[in-house]
Amino acid sequence: MESAFVHWESFYVIIGSSSGALTGLQFVVIALGSESKSLGGEREIDAFATPTIVHFCAVLLFSAILSAPWGRLWTPAFTLTATGIAGLIYTFLVVRRARRQSGYKPVLEDWIWHTITPFLSYSALAIASLFLPHHPTPSLFIIAASALLLLFTGIHNAWDAVIFLAINRRQKLDSDQTDSASKHV
Repeated sequence: MESAFVHWESFYVIIGSSSGALTGLQFVVIALGSESKSLGGEREIDAFATPTIVHFCAVLLFSAILSAPWGRLWTPAFTLTATGIAGLIYTFLVVRRARRQSGYKPVLEDWIWHTITPFLSYSALAIASLFLPHHPTPSLFIIAASALLLLFTGIHNAWDAVIFLAINRRQKLDSDQTDSASKHV
């Protein structure tokens, strides 16, 4: 049993550390964005910013689960399956939140990165985890791919948020300069 996880130790240390660090950076983005009116309200944050933190934390959780010294494969398999199901439920909640908010109109790219990729990741995690006790090698590769897809999803969404805030800030600065110049004329 131990041999199934030992080869994955470095992988999960790397992605677990990365997701933890990126979670902290997302907090900085939200804190800096709070100074801007373009951040949106609570509904927009719940639909687009909070899921990024949840996905980073999910990757951290996968890493912790697969780094723990389990005695049998069925225990981490059950834990990961439950995590995948919880992620699927959360993804449906995000879809609902994205549809209910009115401060931002999501485009196709938003639906792909905020709903479809997490749905695929959590689905693959739940299914692969069911097969973990009897087929550990292929299951662990699928679980790793799920973790990486969630990590990349979080990176994309965090970058998208930074770009959105930067563009809106730049537009506001340009608008303020134009207003200031027209007052002096």
